[in-house]
Amino acid sequence: MNSNWKKLLSEYGTILVLILLGAGFSVVTMDEQWPADADAAQTLVANLANAHGKGSNALVLVRRGGNGEPFANALTTELKAAGLNVLETAVTQPVGARKALVAIGESDTPLAVIATDRHMANFCKEQLPKLAIKYSVLAKAKVYTPASYKWPNFLKKANLLNIMKQISVVAIIAIGMTMIIITAGIDLSVGSLIAFSGVVTALVIQSVGGDSPTTTHLFIGIASGVFACGLIGMFTGGMVTLFGIPAFIVTLGVMFVARGMSFILAESSPIPVQNPGFGWLGRGEGLLGLPNSVLLMGLLFVLAHLLMKRTTIGRYIYAVGGNPEAARLSGVPVKWILVFVYTLCGLLAGLGGVMEASLHVTGDPKAGNMLELQVIAAVVVGGTSLAGGQGRIFGTLVGALIIGVIRNGMNLTGVEAHMQSVVYGVVILIAVLVDQLKSKIR
Repeated sequence: MNSNWKKLLSEYGTILVLILLGAGFSVVTMDEQWPADADAAQTLVANLANAHGKGSNALVLVRRGGNGEPFANALTTELKAAGLNVLETAVTQPVGARKALVAIGESDTPLAVIATDRHMANFCKEQLPKLAIKYSVLAKAKVYTPASYKWPNFLKKANLLNIMKQISVVAIIAIGMTMIIITAGIDLSVGSLIAFSGVVTALVIQSVGGDSPTTTHLFIGIASGVFACGLIGMFTGGMVTLFGIPAFIVTLGVMFVARGMSFILAESSPIPVQNPGFGWLGRGEGLLGLPNSVLLMGLLFVLAHLLMKRTTIGRYIYAVGGNPEAARLSGVPVKWILVFVYTLCGLLAGLGGVMEASLHVTGDPKAGNMLELQVIAAVVVGGTSLAGGQGRIFGTLVGALIIGVIRNGMNLTGVEAHMQSVVYGVVILIAVLVDQLKSKIR
């Protein structure tokens, strides 16, 4: 293999893996899709309008749940625009659908069109002939449903957004973890800091806002949770630099302390936030219909990339990870850089805790359990070397996506939970093995 191919695989190997995973899950999740949106309603009515004149009686019959309500409304609007007479719009279950058909039959009103979705189409196929025997006005009714098409469940827009939303907390914390691992360190406390941040945030909001917290109170609580975790990160960095204690030991201790304090402060119970607006970050949508958590993740990755590639601090982080003694002799403030990366990781873990609490509108001391392993896995799979000195922020994002795609794909294909754990472990081992092979090839 020539040097150009080696460089391409080294630089873009994780992207290739992500593409292959996406292609594989797309193939195995290929399924028949039944559209139920405004476009499907418009196409359906355009087709049936050619067969039925204006003034023909129509029934809109759609199963309750999911997109049922908006689809039924779209069908009704399109049918009326086409000049058909909509007798009833029923968003219901089979029992209600039967009642609607019986009511039309008893009214002795001729029914020409039943515009429906896949579920109610199956119901009509079975029940309409039976009802037509008793009610002749139903005999000539034709059932119309949107045409189906083949498409992977994995590649549905809702599923792809769900993957992005699910990885957002892990990916954001992985930014700080990437910088720490580049300096040849580790932070095992981030999962516990998620719980600690969520609990502190909820307690502060409850304390300053009572039962009716305002937006200002929400910001005070959020700032408190993030700042508290930043202080813990600074403490961790201080212990590592001032006393020379291995990061593994310090962060292991902080992990237990933060988790225990979360349960003590919360009295072992989730703390609800009495303001639905708190869910804006975890549940809300923003630009282009993207979840706010995904938009925040994208923004932070751009800023982190610029920090690592375009600033002196970024160059110093790589220098410390490559050879701390050489960096010190070159004038790099090694201790301050280490304190900086641990503090930043703490702040990002605090932000992740706020996002997790926002998603559930609750500060939960059980949140973030074992999440530190997912964060480390994302960083390692993304190509950051555990030996330090090498790694890329963009690679970490790809690593988080790989972990998210694997989890989502296994859920879609029905892989049971214990086997999923086995797969995660194998993926991490392969990533570490590849890292070692790459270092030997160099």
